[in-house]
Amino acid sequence: MSTRRKQILNELGLTPVWRLRPGTSEHNNLLQPATTEAHNPVLSSNAPHDSQRCREILQMSWDQLKQTVSHCTVCPLSQTRTQTVFGVGDKNADWLFIGEGPGAREDAMGEPFVGQAGKLLDQMLAAIKLKRDLNVYITNVVKCRPPNNRNPTSFEARQCNPYLTRQIELLQPKLIIALGKVAAQNLLGCEDSISSLRGKLHHFSGIPLIVTYHPAYLLRALPEKAKAWKDLCFALATMQSLQ
Repeated sequence: MSTRRKQILNELGLTPVWRLRPGTSEHNNLLQPATTEAHNPVLSSNAPHDSQRCREILQMSWDQLKQTVSHCTVCPLSQTRTQTVFGVGDKNADWLFIGEGPGAREDAMGEPFVGQAGKLLDQMLAAIKLKRDLNVYITNVVKCRPPNNRNPTSFEARQCNPYLTRQIELLQPKLIIALGKVAAQNLLGCEDSISSLRGKLHHFSGIPLIVTYHPAYLLRALPEKAKAWKDLCFALATMQSLQ
């Protein structure tokens, strides 16, 4: 198994090696993890069937992944969505922006960041000479809208995590920008505040990751735009150092 694949499986909570549950046989093939969810409280999963599901997802092509997401019913969000929101942009992008989840307009249109927050994100991209359809890919931690635009639960994020991890593996971006606390905590497997995560270079599966505010938050807290601009400048400098 490659080092990169081991990293990904570890982030999904699928390591150490899975073992047979006591009192069962190989014929039943009922598995449980050798470690508990406490190993990674945000990203790991303790459901026995998740091991096989995650392994299958990690082998999917882009089209297979998109099709699987569109028919996903593994969490309650599938019961209230209009449609899934897979992502949008350049599949060869160096820049990957990840938010928390679709809102009402995104749910209706099937594309992330299309409302007022999306307009602000486009302005943020333009400020550093980027466009969402050119060298940029945009997606969310969860692919279905949480009702009333609430934050996704840890269970919902956990079920979508293999999809996001596979997206990242296929995209191979040079830099990830986590938009908001929910995205940052899920990607980094922590519960730290956004203020403590900003201004630092983090990593996800070896890919540099920078945390900034979600555009929807900036619409409510206009003074924080200056801090977001500093984050974008930091991101731009980081990208230039990677090229």
